[in-house]
Amino acid sequence: MTRTPVVAGWFTQDGGEEDFRLLGTRCAACTSVFFPREDSFCRNPACVGGELTEVPLSKRGRVWSYTDGRYRPPAPYVSDPDTPWEPYTLVAVELEAERMVVLGQAVPGVSVADLAVGMEVEVVPGVLGETPRTVWTTWRWRPVGMAS
Repeated sequence: MTRTPVVAGWFTQDGGEEDFRLLGTRCAACTSVFFPREDSFCRNPACVGGELTEVPLSKRGRVWSYTDGRYRPPAPYVSDPDTPWEPYTLVAVELEAERMVVLGQAVPGVSVADLAVGMEVEVVPGVLGETPRTVWTTWRWRPVGMAS
């Protein structure tokens, strides 16, 4: 099967878990960092710069907020109605160095009961879904110290 990122250029695809990182961009003029990445212009309204460089973002951060998705969203959300709905946990994480908040799913097995605001988490590779030919990869948040 082919491993394909759900959004190209948003995270590293090669290497092991230790090398996995979200990818952002940094403006050379004002040093603002963006995620999702911006490749056209600086989003800082006070900056006239435009040269953007890809940068790996912090691997760790702290839980800023969290919630769970217990029901299948209505249309236009795309899902197979014949497949049982599996709840998932969403985590908003403030990245350690960049101090920006990035949203993502928690690793399987982590529920809202396992999380607390301020808890340290790390970004790890994950799978969003599979088809017969493709594994759709993404990122997940895992509490620091939790076994893989």
